[in-house]
Amino acid sequence: MSQSRAKFPQSYEGLGLLDKMINDFIDERERKKMSGKIGERLPSVIFKTRVRDETIEGDNPYKWLSVYTDEYFEDKKVILFSLPGAFTPTCSTYQLPGFEALYEQFKEKGIDDIYCMSVNDAFVMNAWAKDQNLKNVKVIPDGNGEFTKGLGMLVSKSNLGFGKRSWRYAMVVDNGVIKKWFEEPGYIHNAEDDPYGETKPENILSSL
Repeated sequence: MSQSRAKFPQSYEGLGLLDKMINDFIDERERKKMSGKIGERLPSVIFKTRVRDETIEGDNPYKWLSVYTDEYFEDKKVILFSLPGAFTPTCSTYQLPGFEALYEQFKEKGIDDIYCMSVNDAFVMNAWAKDQNLKNVKVIPDGNGEFTKGLGMLVSKSNLGFGKRSWRYAMVVDNGVIKKWFEEPGYIHNAEDDPYGETKPENILSSL
């Protein structure tokens, strides 16, 4: 009697098949836990940031500062959008500049702050903010991907040499609780494309 063989996604081909299956099972379990994201509290993590300190002399007057989730989100209504990487084309050309340009319109809708997050370290995020000449949008480095994983949005982009990164999503958060959720379709590891539509600033603004 012939036996049919299980077919696996193309991303499983090559080395580490068992590891990929285990990791994807864990990732999917985390995503199911957050399937009802609206009404959920944000993951509680510590972000490792770099902030300017005028008491430090020299060309690099910055120090490390640990910031807890609540310090960003407590007692305020904010927009958080997360993207695959600083300095990448769609993020740098459209999404981040779009939120910066529409900042005042978001304020008129009752938004206190707009945060841009990526699974990048604080040095990269600060350099990107400077390159983008940001005045309003604030960047948050999720360097270890702990916050992103807690939301079930951490994906592998090893096909691009990126390692673990964030799937593109956005949300409206009120006092640490998710009130509106926006996610690009087709969540998958090692995606060949980078969908961008649901998380456009214009789309989120129109929902408020």
